[in-house]
Amino acid sequence: MAGGELTVGVWGDGPRTILALHGITANHLAWQSVADRLPAGMRLVAPDLRGRGDSQLPGPYGMAAHAADAVAVLDALDVPSATVVGHSMGGFVALVLADRHPVRVDRLLLVDGGPPLPMPPGNTADERVAAVIGPAAARLAMSFADVAEHRDFWRWHPAFTEWTTNIESYLDYDLAGQPPRMHSKVSPEAVRADSIDTFTGRALADAWRRLRHRPLMLRAEYGMLGALPALYPDPAALADRLTVRTVDGTNHYTILLGERGAAAVADSLRS
Repeated sequence: MAGGELTVGVWGDGPRTILALHGITANHLAWQSVADRLPAGMRLVAPDLRGRGDSQLPGPYGMAAHAADAVAVLDALDVPSATVVGHSMGGFVALVLADRHPVRVDRLLLVDGGPPLPMPPGNTADERVAAVIGPAAARLAMSFADVAEHRDFWRWHPAFTEWTTNIESYLDYDLAGQPPRMHSKVSPEAVRADSIDTFTGRALADAWRRLRHRPLMLRAEYGMLGALPALYPDPAALADRLTVRTVDGTNHYTILLGERGAAAVADSLRS
C-alpha cells in the first residue's frame, strides 16, 4: 500500500473474519479483550492504522485513506467480505469503508463512534482537536522515564475506572524510544489531519448521508473523561439511521477496553 506496510494483529482462525478498526490515538491491541471472548471459528483482524502503533507510514491521512488501507488488509488476507467493527474514529473509517466498498462489508458494528459529531468549539483546527480529544492529544508531546511512569499516567486518567493486563499490554505497546525518554508511537501529524478530515472532509459526510448499511451502534453511557455528557448524548436522534444500544456503566474508553464493554462488543459480534 502507499508508503509501506501496515502492522496487523490477528486472533483466531475460521471462516468468519471480523475487521476491527481502532480509535484516533489507539492501536490494534485495543481489541485484545474482545478477541479473547470470541468463539472458535471467528477470526479477528485488527490493523494499526496509518500513523499509529508499528504502522509508521506517512500521509496522506484521513478517513478515505484509512478505508483504502483497510481494503488492502482484506485483499492481503484473501477476504472477500467481513464483519467490520470500529471504535471511536474507527467507526468513522468503518462508515467510509462501507460506503466506498459496500460489497466488502457483510455487517457493520459501531462502538461509540461513526455518526458525525458537531463541529467542536475553537477558532483554529488545533483548538478544535484539543476540545474533542483533549488529554489524549496532549500526551503525544509528553515523554516518560519508563514503562511504569507511562502506566501511572493512565492510572490517574478519570476514564480508566478499571485495570487489566490487557490494558497494560495495550499501553506498553504504544511506547517508543528508550528510558528515560519514552514517548507515544502515535503521529501528532496523523491525529491532526484525521481530526480535521473528520469535521471538514467529505468522505465521512457523504458516507453518513448515503448510509448503505443499517449499523448496530453500541453507545457508552459516559464520555471521554468518564463523566456526562456522553460523546453521543441523545441516542433518540440517531434511531432513524441506526439501531442504538447503550452499554450502561461504560465510558468512551471502557466500552472497548473494560470488561463489561468488551463483553458487550463480543456478544454483538457473535450474534
